[in-house]
Amino acid sequence: MNGDATKTARELVAKRFPDCETALLAGSVVRGEATSTSDLDLIVIDNNIMSSYRESFIEKGWPVELFVHNSSSYQEYFKSDCERGQPSLPNMVAESIVLTGQQEAEHIKKEARKLLAKGPACWTPKEAEVKRYFLTDALDDFIGTNNRTEELFIANALAEQLGEFVLRINGQWTGTSKWLVRSLKRYNEDFAKQFLAAFERYYSAREKEAVIQLAEAVLHTYGGRLFDGFAQGKEGNLDERRLLD
Repeated sequence: MNGDATKTARELVAKRFPDCETALLAGSVVRGEATSTSDLDLIVIDNNIMSSYRESFIEKGWPVELFVHNSSSYQEYFKSDCERGQPSLPNMVAESIVLTGQQEAEHIKKEARKLLAKGPACWTPKEAEVKRYFLTDALDDFIGTNNRTEELFIANALAEQLGEFVLRINGQWTGTSKWLVRSLKRYNEDFAKQFLAAFERYYSAREKEAVIQLAEAVLHTYGGRLFDGFAQGKEGNLDERRLLD
């Protein structure tokens, strides 16, 4: 499967981007984790294009996700991905195999690996406080609701917020959906098992207690629940009032 994927990718690049600086193949087919629904994640750096774009299509039976950049736009995406703590493009580039343009590819892959190794910027105390407040809010909603339909969506939001909080407060990259789980496993295998077991117990048997205990333990480690005394945006208004006075 990997060989067929690589062959298809090379032919596609040769046909559509014959003069590109480099082209990379990433995703599950490269990691050896391809399934029946896997696609080809192609990153192309081509300085003939003015701005980046993304395109999806079928090529010889393969779903293709094409990410096209020039030498400036990929750096902008690297920066924005890292600023939000979810390094999607750097991850893709770092794990990729080179289809064409070996020298340029190695330069870009080195940039990606350096960014990933550095980790995301630490949250400021205020950012951590805001995240702790909204995690507390999601936990309270989860504990309080008796509406099964609403409860499922609250549980999903709580899982995302709890996973992100643990990762970012500890200086780790995060992600969404399956990438959140992978990020947790990379950070701490034992915590990831506890996290997954708690939510699996809830989803399979609607038993909330393990999720509640886990979320409360995390919050306790970093200052506990936060509600009373929390404010957001108030400081700027106070400063403005002082100026007016």
